[in-house]
Amino acid sequence: MRFLSLLSGSAILLVTATPLSAETLREALVKAYTSNPTLAAQRANLRAIDENVPIARSQGLPGVQLQSAYTENVVKAANSFVSPDRSGTANATLSVPLYAGGAVRNSVRAAKTRVEGGQLSLRGTESDLFSAVVGAYMDVIRDEAIVGLNTQNVRVLDVNLQASRDRFQVGDLTRTDVAQSEARLALAQSQLQTAQARLISSRESYIRLIGAAPGRLDLPPALPNMPGDPDNAVSVALKNNPALLAAAKDRDAAGFDIGTARANRLPRINANIGGSYYNYLGTLGSGTASAVGQTGTAATVGLGLTLPLYQGGRPAAQIRQAQDTRLQAIERVTETERSVISQARSAYAVWKSSLEVIASSEVAVNANKLSLEGVRAENSVGNRTILDILNAEQELLNSQVTLVTARRDAYVAGFALLASMGRAEARDLGLDGGPLYDPVRHYESVRNKIWDFASEPDPAVTGTRTTDTAAQTSAVTRTLDPMLDSRPVDRSAKITAGEQTPNR
Repeated sequence: MRFLSLLSGSAILLVTATPLSAETLREALVKAYTSNPTLAAQRANLRAIDENVPIARSQGLPGVQLQSAYTENVVKAANSFVSPDRSGTANATLSVPLYAGGAVRNSVRAAKTRVEGGQLSLRGTESDLFSAVVGAYMDVIRDEAIVGLNTQNVRVLDVNLQASRDRFQVGDLTRTDVAQSEARLALAQSQLQTAQARLISSRESYIRLIGAAPGRLDLPPALPNMPGDPDNAVSVALKNNPALLAAAKDRDAAGFDIGTARANRLPRINANIGGSYYNYLGTLGSGTASAVGQTGTAATVGLGLTLPLYQGGRPAAQIRQAQDTRLQAIERVTETERSVISQARSAYAVWKSSLEVIASSEVAVNANKLSLEGVRAENSVGNRTILDILNAEQELLNSQVTLVTARRDAYVAGFALLASMGRAEARDLGLDGGPLYDPVRHYESVRNKIWDFASEPDPAVTGTRTTDTAAQTSAVTRTLDPMLDSRPVDRSAKITAGEQTPNR
């Protein structure tokens, strides 16, 4: 199932619509897919795992060896009359494995299974990376909105302070009212500094994952095909989660390792063909009058049987070791299964809870806007104090921040839920930054190679460095969502939740 709509559909709001030049979530994911060093390293690791198949298969293929030597007899025994002064020899041996007790067969099966597991692990790495990218993307949007809200709050409190001082000068307010306004402004300024530092940190995390600084980030699209209940999410996750499937492949490969270990105490049979050539370079028998042959050849053909009788307990230890390794792999499958179930249920709960928080926070924001306007109006006729205004402004800010945070949490949790269900990988996202990386292509190109000199050029480095990226600032690149703007207050708007909420 494709979910192209994830990157092209309608968006949940955090801020107002941005210009067409804003960076989209799709573009951020493409950058991470093509330049993230963690993903590139996992691809290289999988290519290394691919090579275990021809390595294992080579143990069952013929082997040819050529040995040669040149010797100078610098000191000869006094009673040696036919010893040559020098000699050259060459030996060639062809060995063909006929029976290895199943070691080769099981090694090849284990290697192939681990290749399949490695491909699933690569899928898991993609999913984890994309989840992290979505989190970083949403963190920047959230923190930028929070900086905007706090900046707006500082401006409002600064105006309140100036008004309080003016009214104090004419005797309309007391020194206590002015002090309260000063304290709230100072607190708001410290909150703004904290929010700005968090925004800088989020932007630096974005650079770490994606390799480029965030500009104006576009609204993320709606998440499609969300499960209707946690049981459905768990059911899909148990079938499709790449980490769980990879753990199962490791378990199967460990089973083949037991067969490989058992083969160490079984006989091995090889067919051997050998040939040799020697040349004494005219120095054999040089001190005698007799003519002696200076060159010669020899050839051998036969079978070799290796029958282990006693190896100090090593084969039994290797078998026990392989059995415990397989048991470890079985337990890890159960551990991973537990983790997948927990992740799916937790992500579902956070997603649903955040949606409820969004609805409640929208009600609170609308209500706090009206409340603030009412308190200000009542203060103008003497029914409310400056402290009442300050409290109302703080409550509005708190509800706005809660709304922004809930929208971020809902999106990140929803994407994490899709990731746990195996639906957040490159093949699902419909990325258009070029052809997707195909791990099977490399495996198919090397699995049957048997030539010793079939080397490849060094693979290209795709992970990009960020040393030239400028240090990030807390500058806000967009205006606030009208839903979050505390002015003007729409007196005609109903206080509603959900899709009916104005400016949702």
